[in-house]
Amino acid sequence: MSSAPFFIVGSERSGTTLLMAILGNHSRLAVPEVAWYYPRFRAYLHTFGNLAERGNFRTLVAEMIFHLKTPFFGLPLDPATIVEELVAETVAPTFAEAYRVILERYAKEVSKPRWGEKTPHNLFYVREILEDFPDAKILHVARDGRDIAVEQLRSAFGPRNVYAAARIWRRTQEEAARLRKELPKGAWLDVRYEELVSRPEPLLREVVRFLGEEYEPALLDFYQGTIARRRAETRDHRPLGQPITPEFVGIYRRYLSLDEQEIFAGVAGKALREEKYDVDIPGRELSPEDAAGYLDHDSRIRAATLDAPEGHIVYESVNDWLIDQREERRRRGVWQESDIPPQNPRWERILDWDEEFLSGQRAPRRWKEYFAVKRRYTGDALVL
Repeated sequence: MSSAPFFIVGSERSGTTLLMAILGNHSRLAVPEVAWYYPRFRAYLHTFGNLAERGNFRTLVAEMIFHLKTPFFGLPLDPATIVEELVAETVAPTFAEAYRVILERYAKEVSKPRWGEKTPHNLFYVREILEDFPDAKILHVARDGRDIAVEQLRSAFGPRNVYAAARIWRRTQEEAARLRKELPKGAWLDVRYEELVSRPEPLLREVVRFLGEEYEPALLDFYQGTIARRRAETRDHRPLGQPITPEFVGIYRRYLSLDEQEIFAGVAGKALREEKYDVDIPGRELSPEDAAGYLDHDSRIRAATLDAPEGHIVYESVNDWLIDQREERRRRGVWQESDIPPQNPRWERILDWDEEFLSGQRAPRRWKEYFAVKRRYTGDALVL
């Protein structure tokens, strides 16, 4: 049996959470809630200073374990001792080691020998993942971008209009297309959402074979698992509380107007066709002024609705706190501008486009400040 870690990536609302819940129901596979470790930390390791210095490495481990979106992955860990326990288990002061011991702790707590992790935006860090874990397996969930747009527009997070949704989806498809060509054979598998929900068993047999595991019928009982039942308590993930269903395939025909479908096709029609999705409506290209207006509207609404019901204000507040800590370390001289890694084609692809969004932010900081959105670090709502 393989022990290689695996990573589930793709556009948000593409079905990555569904695959996370399914594989987490395998007797050997531990798949916790999203970690956001690569987007939140990997691009900013220089802000922790020299990790060979124990204090700097301890700070990294502490921020990683204490600022999970789901605290401690829902495990009964001791906050007073967990950081020192994790540091003691590492064999080198590196991000990869911190990542490994945290995920292995989760796997140990749930009595499983192998771990995987799902963070959609890890798609933009696959090259870094393979640097840190050379034997890692990448599962990319692909789905019709128009159905994704519907899910995003109806959810408590993500883009607030179809132009912004189409722009994001196109960029994720471009990144996935590059990775398919670049990665070594056996490191990447596309998992098509439409196939997963229409013929789940044959596809899941292919998935577990790719991972080097045996198929188990319990995979299809995922909706009875802890994570699925917990997620099903929220409006955005209610379908996880039931067996797999194909009822959400093609929902764009019902929920997107013809005008919105034209806009999506104008932005991402080429990517839709390359992914073998039918495009039966001609695309409409927006003027630069209209496009800018859509993006401005998207940013404003994201910020203004952070503290709405089932909004992500706690999650976003922690993200902002982490940014503040980077700046505080810079003021203390832990790092300086010259420590920022030199630009190269890989990093440019990560940092040149909506850096805040790729790093896990739900809204641009300048609009949160403009609307004076008050941070909130605790709440009684379910935190995912």
